[in-house]
Amino acid sequence: MARSSYLFTSESVSEGHPDKVCDRISDEIVDLVFREAKKAGMDASRVRIACETLATTNRVIIAGEVRVPETLLKKDKAGAILLDAAGNPVVNPAKFKSAARKAIRAIGYEQDGFHWKTCRIDVLLHGQSADIAQGVDESGNKDVGAGDQGIMFGYASRETPELLPAPIYYAHKILETLTLARKANNGPAGKLGPDAKSQVTVRYEGGQPVGVTQIVLSTQHLDASLTSADVRQIVEPFIREALPDGWIDDETVWYINPTGKFVVGGPDGDAGLTGRKIIVDTYGGAAPHGGGAFSGKDPTKVDRSAAYAARYLAKNVVAAGLAERATIQLSYAIGVAQPLSIYVNLHGTGKVDEAVIERALRGGAVMDLTPRGIRTHLDLNKPIYAKTSAYGHFGRKAGRDGSFSWEKTDLIAALKAAVK
Repeated sequence: MARSSYLFTSESVSEGHPDKVCDRISDEIVDLVFREAKKAGMDASRVRIACETLATTNRVIIAGEVRVPETLLKKDKAGAILLDAAGNPVVNPAKFKSAARKAIRAIGYEQDGFHWKTCRIDVLLHGQSADIAQGVDESGNKDVGAGDQGIMFGYASRETPELLPAPIYYAHKILETLTLARKANNGPAGKLGPDAKSQVTVRYEGGQPVGVTQIVLSTQHLDASLTSADVRQIVEPFIREALPDGWIDDETVWYINPTGKFVVGGPDGDAGLTGRKIIVDTYGGAAPHGGGAFSGKDPTKVDRSAAYAARYLAKNVVAAGLAERATIQLSYAIGVAQPLSIYVNLHGTGKVDEAVIERALRGGAVMDLTPRGIRTHLDLNKPIYAKTSAYGHFGRKAGRDGSFSWEKTDLIAALKAAVK
C-alpha cells in the first residue's frame, strides 16, 4: 500500500547555474541550426545536432556533431565549401559564437570572471558520423529509425494544475519568481546575481501536498556586504509569493545562503557542463529518468523526443481521468522505428487496467510512437528549445510558437475511445 503521509524533497537551479548556462548555450545552438535551415530552404527533418558545452572562468567550449545548412559552413573565396581531413564540411564558428554570447548576456553575466563580451569561445563542432546517419536519415524511408537506443519515462500527477509533482514545480517557481524580479531590477532583488539553487521539502497528508517543512535557497548576490540575513530579507517575499497560501507556517525551517556569502558564482565559481541536471529537468526525483539528457540534441534523438512523448501520454492519461498518477516507459533501439516496449504504471490509481492502456498505445491509434511520428505529431522540427533549458521541460504552458507542445491535453478523446 502506498504511503499517504510523508515528506518529499526536490531541488531546482536557476538559468545562471553553471550547468544551466551550458544547457542554454547548447539549446540556443539547436535553435540556431533550425532557423538557418529554414532560411536556406533546407528540409528541417535533415537537421542533425548533438551539441555539448563546457563553461569555466571566462571560457566556453562548444563541441559535438552536426549537419547544418550551407549558411553555417566555411567556404573558400570561390564559394566552395571547405572540407576537413575526413571529408566533412568545416563549420564556420561565427554564428555559433554569437548565439553563445547572446545567451550569456540574456542570463545576465557581466562579471570579471565570466562576461558575455570578453569570454573566450571555442567551437569544435564537426560533421555527423556516417555510421549513425545511415540508421536515422529519412531519405524517403517510411520507417525512420531512432537516433540511439535508450529508455525514456513520462510522469504525471494531479498534485498541481500542471499535473507535475509539487516539490519540483514549486522549487522551479521560486527561482523563476526571483529571476523575473532580478531582471526587472525589482528593488533589492536587483542586488542578486544569476546563479541560484532552491530546494523544498513538501509535507504530504492523505497522499496530497499540504505544506513545506524546509526551504533552502542559495543565491548569488552582487553586493559583497550582504549577510545571509540580508539576503533572506530580500528573497522571502518572493518565496512566499511563489508558494500556495498556508504552505508556510511558524514551523517551516528556512536555510537562506546557509554557508554565508555567495558573490563568486556561475562558471567562474564552478565549471558547467551540458546535461548534468537531468532530474531538475524532469520530475525532481518523484519519477524514474531514463538517463539521457535533453539539451543540445535535435529531436531525432529519442532521449529528447521520446521523453517528451512519454510525458505527453502520461499527462493525457491523468487529464482524461483514467488515473490520478501515471508513469509511462518507452524503449528504442538505434535504427529501429517502433518502440521495443511500452510500460504503463498507474500506481494503484487507475480506472482501467494498465495492460489496456499499453495495448491502446502500442496499436498506434492514440499516437504514432515512431521517431518520425513523434516529431510530426508534436511538431518538433523547429527552433523551440532554448526556453526549455531552465526551470524544467515539463509543467510549462504550450506556446503559440509550438514550444512545449507535449504539455497539451488534446489526446483525451482518443485515449478514452481506445480503452473502451
